[in-house]
Amino acid sequence: MSDVVVREKRFNKLITIVSIVVPVVVALLFGVKLPNVERLGFLPPIYATINGVTALLLCAAVMAIMRGNRRIHQTLINICIALSLLFLVMYIGYHMTSDSTTYGGKGVMRYVYYFILISHIILSIAIIPLVLKTYSFAYLNKFDKHRKWASFTFPLWLYVAVTGVIVYLMISPYYPI
Repeated sequence: MSDVVVREKRFNKLITIVSIVVPVVVALLFGVKLPNVERLGFLPPIYATINGVTALLLCAAVMAIMRGNRRIHQTLINICIALSLLFLVMYIGYHMTSDSTTYGGKGVMRYVYYFILISHIILSIAIIPLVLKTYSFAYLNKFDKHRKWASFTFPLWLYVAVTGVIVYLMISPYYPI
């Protein structure tokens, strides 16, 4: 077996493990409330901003690669992955110190909110292996596969980032003070 095949198999195992462990750990930690810890209520606007910045940087990364600037593209994608990890840590921290906020809107907006929220949650789970697999193809210099996967991964990742901001904006009036 060639070195690239061996490395790809290792990546695939790691991607599978991370793609399972991250959502399971988030779900488990979501139910944990830390006693006697100050509520981290200041985090939602910060992690919503992180989602917005991620969306902008994803678009900039696509523009960079379309202009042939692979180095800037790679740097921007690395920043997007780091921002996504930072978001995840803040999101978990907030939910471990605060009760979940219920959306208070009425009528059709309630359905719109829950549609956006549920699609955001499902796709935020699905995007983990997609981003990692797409990234691994670039890392392994399999740029044809990278481009093919990126054409699918990019719009979903962008949707997750943008809907994260929308969910925050829709629920922010109902956060406790």
